Amino acid sequence: MVLRRRWVCALRVTSRPLCQIVCVRLHINLDEEVIARLDRKVGARRRSAFIAETVSRALEDDRRWDEIEAALSAVEDGGHEWDADRGGWVRSQRHGDPQRVG
Repeated sequence: MVLRRRWVCALRVTSRPLCQIVCVRLHINLDEEVIARLDRKVGARRRSAFIAETVSRALEDDRRWDEIEAALSAVEDGGHEWDADRGGWVRSQRHGDPQRVG
């Protein structure tokens, strides 16, 4: 399974750069049933690519949730212009920009 990729670049005789991705191997243990389901879904030759993509997506989702949770307390609960009349504040924002259409 590939978790980390890095580029290794070298110069060819023609002075054009040649780059390749260097992958890191990782040993994981999976139940036979999980492997069978994986093979039915993507095929035995696409296991690593599927697992790598799935782990990358899960890590990206986790990172986004961390950012969302960190931002939850960024806006205070009170003391805003819109607290007294939310609808009126929204209407004033819409009409406050003369270039806005609608």
